[in-house]
Amino acid sequence: QVQLVESGGGLVQAGGSLRLSCAASGSIFSGNIMGWYRRDQRELVATMTDGGNVNYANSVKGRFTISRDNAKNTVYLQMNSLKPEDAAVYYCNFKSLLNSYNYWGQGTQVTVSS
Repeated sequence: QVQLVESGGGLVQAGGSLRLSCAASGSIFSGNIMGWYRRDQRELVATMTDGGNVNYANSVKGRFTISRDNAKNTVYLQMNSLKPEDAAVYYCNFKSLLNSYNYWGQGTQVTVSS
């Protein structure tokens, strides 16, 4: 079992910034990927393996940056130059690359006013 606790959502004006955090706890082993999704978990935003490989949606490249602190089992999403279309509930995801583990956080709301 893996538990994910997200924080950092909120209301921001277009052009502003927010930083999301997601702390994982429980049965965490090497060989995993953590990241962020939105739109009812259907749209990948950014992911990062514990080895440092990253993947971004084209719509956020150059504006969002994903990072990880493996010692703290925490993933971050720095969101800059936010647009109204970025508004969504953002979900943290933890997925093992070695077994069937696939867990979701409860979601954190990001609202961008124009």
